[in-house]
Amino acid sequence: KALYYDAAADASPHASPPTPRYTVAEDSGLMIDALGGEPGVRSARFLRADATYPERFSDIYRRLNEARPHAWDARFACALAVVHAGAVVFETAGTIEGRIADAPSGTAGFGYDPIFYHPLSGRTLAEINESAKARISHRGEAFRRLADWLEPQLQATRAF
Repeated sequence: KALYYDAAADASPHASPPTPRYTVAEDSGLMIDALGGEPGVRSARFLRADATYPERFSDIYRRLNEARPHAWDARFACALAVVHAGAVVFETAGTIEGRIADAPSGTAGFGYDPIFYHPLSGRTLAEINESAKARISHRGEAFRRLADWLEPQLQATRAF
């Protein structure tokens, strides 16, 4: 994804002569153990591209009840990559462990947050405020690692 965006930036009709840049891309998904890791990388298109999240939740609960009741361990995972000069120069990932909640709960967040129960906080991600979620989430973890990697890169460019 990062390689694609980096190449697309160079191919843009609005592109000026290539300048050194970092292109960052990430992708995240919900993986449910009892469903063999689904929806996984297809989380945003699970069931079908135009499915609503309530439709997705309903299908997940139906399948979980048929598969293995109460064995609903799950995690969110985020993969992040950085491209510089046409090559991947940094990759990282972040995860948050939890389980599928007995029922959707909460209005904060987006996507699958209302059905993802985080045991350490005792709430679904949709019941956690944005700043607290950033501290514990898969994306927060991946982007903190990016920031740690990026700081020396930026310092090196400031030295010139």
